[in-house]
Amino acid sequence: MNRCLELAALGKLHTAPNPMVGCVIVYKDTIVAEGYHEKYGGAHAEVQAFASLDESIDVNKCTVYVSLEPCSHFGKTPPCADLIVAKKPQRVVIGMLDPHEKVAGKGIKKLLEAGINIHVGVLEEECKTLNKRFIKAHTRQLPYVTLKWAETQDGYMASTTGQVKISDPNNDVFVHQLRATHQAILVGAATVNTDNPMLDVRDSVGTNPVKVVYSPKLSVDRDSELFKTGKALIYSNEPGEECENYSVITIAGGGIKAMLSDLHRKGIHSVLVEGGPTLLQEFLTKDLWDEAIVLKSNTNWNAGIKAPWIDIPSLREIKQHQDLIKYFIPRK
Repeated sequence: MNRCLELAALGKLHTAPNPMVGCVIVYKDTIVAEGYHEKYGGAHAEVQAFASLDESIDVNKCTVYVSLEPCSHFGKTPPCADLIVAKKPQRVVIGMLDPHEKVAGKGIKKLLEAGINIHVGVLEEECKTLNKRFIKAHTRQLPYVTLKWAETQDGYMASTTGQVKISDPNNDVFVHQLRATHQAILVGAATVNTDNPMLDVRDSVGTNPVKVVYSPKLSVDRDSELFKTGKALIYSNEPGEECENYSVITIAGGGIKAMLSDLHRKGIHSVLVEGGPTLLQEFLTKDLWDEAIVLKSNTNWNAGIKAPWIDIPSLREIKQHQDLIKYFIPRK
């Protein structure tokens, strides 16, 4: 199963909103075939693994390991459970159940009805961690929310006199890699108007996330850089126009929870919130976050706009270039 997880992680930049899945086929205690879900709409892990299996090997004497329950429904591809039933391996080992309402045990049921020996729950927690965003989207109907900001040693994240770089520039690649692993990136109107960010992944590989702006009063400057490439989403209490580069979505006082619900309906399973401090604090206060990543610099400002406050210890801390990167998860 460890190899399944390694393979699954290879698809992290390209599978969303689908889960990451890895599959290996074992014959006489040796891995003889493997595959993973490479991209959204592409062949699933089980299909890839069976396609790489040498015809000389007796499938009926093989064990199939897969990190997520095989799908049982027709989507963009046929059901993987049907493929496994047709191949008739001796045994199937599954990391975790699929929380998707169209699967949720139905894949396992097909395998059992076909008389295939199965075992479920191997490295289950590791499998759940890998697909934590997919799981939240299908169990709570909300995207997985990651908060990210940089702050000085003395806890400031913005200057009152204009845009000033806080984190080590060598960590720009890290930040852009983080963006590339999320389907959407969110900022408030004040951040757009003050910093004029591009919100892309130019220093990394991967697809630019959907740009989202939270602007309750529709005060965001629509001539900003982020509106010049792709189509952004603006969430506001005020009605607004739709044009080539952005859509204004009215949430009528529903706040950030209504915005998250709408993003989920649009198929967005992960959101990276980058600022500003007021918006970040609102996510913290309303307990609408799943993870926070803070880049703490080694500089002191002694004045400025304070960063949000998290009243829990960090899960782990990593020194990277001149910054200390701190990771937090909410108390359960």
